Amino acid sequence: MSVVFRVLTAVSALAGIVLLLDYTHGDGGVFVYFTVQSSVIIAVVSAVAAVRPVPAWVRGAATLYSCITGTVYHALLANPSSPFHVVDSGAHAPHNLLLHTVTPVLAAVTWLVVDREPVRWWYAAVWLGYPLAYLAFALVRGAIVHEYPYPFVDAGELGYVGVTISALGFTVAFFLLGLLLIGLGALVRAVLQQRTRVEDAAGV
Repeated sequence: MSVVFRVLTAVSALAGIVLLLDYTHGDGGVFVYFTVQSSVIIAVVSAVAAVRPVPAWVRGAATLYSCITGTVYHALLANPSSPFHVVDSGAHAPHNLLLHTVTPVLAAVTWLVVDREPVRWWYAAVWLGYPLAYLAFALVRGAIVHEYPYPFVDAGELGYVGVTISALGFTVAFFLLGLLLIGLGALVRAVLQQRTRVEDAAGV
């Protein structure tokens, strides 16, 4: 079962990237987006985990980044009531569905239901390393080319103070999301273990 879900996650992420490249006529510039980078990460980690052991904290990190992609897209970028709403002509295209919905859901289900391996809570802070590195990358690149991948990191519009405020909010939110993944994983694991003990005691 674990192999099936990991393969499905990898295929979903890879297919989404391929379809996105086809949609943009091979524009390599799509790789500046966190969506695409996180999809590459979850695809590689899931594919490797399907054939050989990968540390739980590594799989947890990849899962968090994929969940960040789905959460930010649906809560902010695709939400008309959000101050960061972006009109996307490809909102209903297959690549969008795969990258922003299917892959994050598969990643979360795999982590919570299939893997169920313990990870210490402080990894939620360690996992923030990549999102913070991406923020630095987006700001440095934006200062050079005067173009930013997302409105909440657009220093030209928000100013660096505005970006800093947004970044602090996102950092807290992503840390809490990481804790949620770790906590829910522990809860599911405890419930299933309790169920197994009850069934063993009943001789089922």
